[in-house]
Amino acid sequence: MAKKVEVYIPAPLRSFVGNSERVSVEAETVGDAIRALVEKYPRLQQQLFDESGNLRRYVNVFLNDRNVNELKGLETEVRENDRVLLLPAIAGG
Repeated sequence: MAKKVEVYIPAPLRSFVGNSERVSVEAETVGDAIRALVEKYPRLQQQLFDESGNLRRYVNVFLNDRNVNELKGLETEVRENDRVLLLPAIAGG
């Protein structure tokens, strides 16, 4: 059963979501939450997913302060009112 979760949007991606800091979506897993976000804001597709439909390597995803790679990845189940944070890696030097 889908739960309401908040997806926190980092500043570099806010222009793709009407400058919102966070977006509420209904989801069962972290991957569902990201897909629901992209469904609401299709311009995010290219920013978050590659041509094969996989999450881009430089996009880190956290669920309530835990990197989902330490959990079950995008298949990690969410609970009501969980927070999903998208954090693209920033290059520099």
